[in-house]
Amino acid sequence: MVDCLLTILVNQICLLFSTHQTPDSIIAQDGEPNGQGTETLPDGSKYVGEFKDDLFDGQGTKTFPSGRKYLGEWKNGKMNGQGTHTWPSGNKYVREWKNGNRNGQGTYTKPDGSKYVGSWKNGKKNGQGTETSSNGSKYVGEYKDGVRNGQGTMTLQSGGKYVGGFKDGFPNGQGTSTWTNGDKFVGEFKDGFPNGQGTYTKPDGSKYVGSWKDGVRNGQGTSTSPDGNKYEGEYKEGKRWNGTL
Repeated sequence: MVDCLLTILVNQICLLFSTHQTPDSIIAQDGEPNGQGTETLPDGSKYVGEFKDDLFDGQGTKTFPSGRKYLGEWKNGKMNGQGTHTWPSGNKYVREWKNGNRNGQGTYTKPDGSKYVGSWKNGKKNGQGTETSSNGSKYVGEYKDGVRNGQGTMTLQSGGKYVGGFKDGFPNGQGTSTWTNGDKFVGEFKDGFPNGQGTYTKPDGSKYVGSWKDGVRNGQGTSTSPDGNKYEGEYKEGKRWNGTL
């Protein structure tokens, strides 16, 4: 009789300190945790919150060995709904999740002051968003697969601005660049530089209308000076090559 009681006591102690701990949970008839509980996983991460059919479901907090932490809603064992994810580096994401990924509207911030506020899909920036860098530059526009793609506006710390198309993170297609000194370029861009046809004007009245390559005048173009003098002809790597004054 004493041996039997000791066996029962030992089994109860082992259950209390087992890997899957649910001291406050409601146990379903099939033995799966339901309700409030705590689970420590083999990788060292820990979950404290609600369970349903042995899965994280409802409100809960998961702490990872690396120091990362998620606090928010869960569904079917994955982060779903509203939640906050923090990293040891100080990075932080707040708002919507779906199937374990950032999905929907959310804000990602870093300790250096940089911030992204906007749409996410499958863990990446997608759709409309606003990104502010640590140096004060700001982008407002479209994203695809985590990079700037589509129409957007980039404002630099210096005050310069680009409005137009983006592809793979760089100005591409039709766009307009303006500088604080009043200079302005309107035309085609490729990989961040004027490429194709474009017009460059200055406050003093000087103007260039023509072809560009890799950010410099190249090909046929017309240049007009402030006094009205005009050059028409070819340019090569930014210099007059063959034309008439």
